[in-house]
Amino acid sequence: MPRVIFDADHEQFRDAVRRFYQAEITPRVPRWREQGHVDRDAFRALGEQGYLMMWAGEEYGGAGLDDLRYEQIVCEENVRHGDPGFYSNLHSMIVAPYLAKLGTEEQRRRWLPPAVRGEKILAIAMTEPAAGSDLAGIKARAEERDDHWLLDGSKTYISNGMQADLIVVAARTVPDSRHGIGLFVVEAGMPGFSRGRRLHKLGLDAQDTAELFFDGVRVPKANVLGDPRLGFKYLAQFLATERLMTSVGSIAHAQVAFDLTLDFVKQRKAFGKPIGAFQNTRFKMAELRTALDAAQTLVDQGVLLANRQALSAAAASQIKLLATETENLVIDGCLQLHGGAGFMEEYRISRMYRDARVSRIFAGSNEIMKEIIGRGLGLDERTM
Repeated sequence: MPRVIFDADHEQFRDAVRRFYQAEITPRVPRWREQGHVDRDAFRALGEQGYLMMWAGEEYGGAGLDDLRYEQIVCEENVRHGDPGFYSNLHSMIVAPYLAKLGTEEQRRRWLPPAVRGEKILAIAMTEPAAGSDLAGIKARAEERDDHWLLDGSKTYISNGMQADLIVVAARTVPDSRHGIGLFVVEAGMPGFSRGRRLHKLGLDAQDTAELFFDGVRVPKANVLGDPRLGFKYLAQFLATERLMTSVGSIAHAQVAFDLTLDFVKQRKAFGKPIGAFQNTRFKMAELRTALDAAQTLVDQGVLLANRQALSAAAASQIKLLATETENLVIDGCLQLHGGAGFMEEYRISRMYRDARVSRIFAGSNEIMKEIIGRGLGLDERTM
């Protein structure tokens, strides 16, 4: 089904992004997956092209493109011609908005320009060993002092964790309140801040994922984002965009898998004819095509809603639920159609199968998405 949300300017932009990724990023991917992280200069390369934080104002070095479709295009081309473990999307659309929307003008001028240029890599640290989707269960704590906050605790499964220069850390500031949380910007090199081991994962081999430790880190008050007691509210507010961008990447990933498989079934022969000529293959590909188009349409609608500042938490949860479930459904079906080849690491579909599994877990597990959607329908024990 043709997509109707892009105009000529968007398509021209996509052509430029695609050429850049094919020339500068694609050749690096095998080494990234082998070494377990993306090279820092890849962020700088995107920054030089103006492909990071395109929404940022010109005064901060950005293009001032207040249209999420441009970020969507970069994400889609990264999935197709780069690697889903290259989390420039996390940098640009998930972490940077905290700095821009909650930060003071002094903070924006200090942090946004180097982030736009890709000189400082961004991360956000919410998840802990005993607190995942339940953000109110955070144990890391920050205590106020005269001119700083004293931060203690640990975080885990932090994307971009080993290389990040600026990390937005969620920590409890009001001990007797589940929602009394603050957001603190920890900078690389601060005394008491350390990085643990790089975590080895089922998939996303190129993604740098780490444990982080905070042992009496003195965070200047100039590094506090917004009200240090309203962090839970801020996290809930920004999670809608995070879930939407996760969905953009997920459905793009599924589309690439479908395209690879369509080529494969046209070429691979069994019993003297292409396997695409068998009814089972035609029916399966028809099912996957229909599921893909339905999910893509919902994702695109979410992007348009976000452009109008009208994306609700429930709508974002619906989009994330459908997009990630569809991603896994499509890639599983595509691997099956590859037969034994699909189980071989040398085939991209095998790596995609591993990479896709986490999407139903991060940005809030799909079980939590169902809970949010259900509460939005008034199905809550507190109201029934």
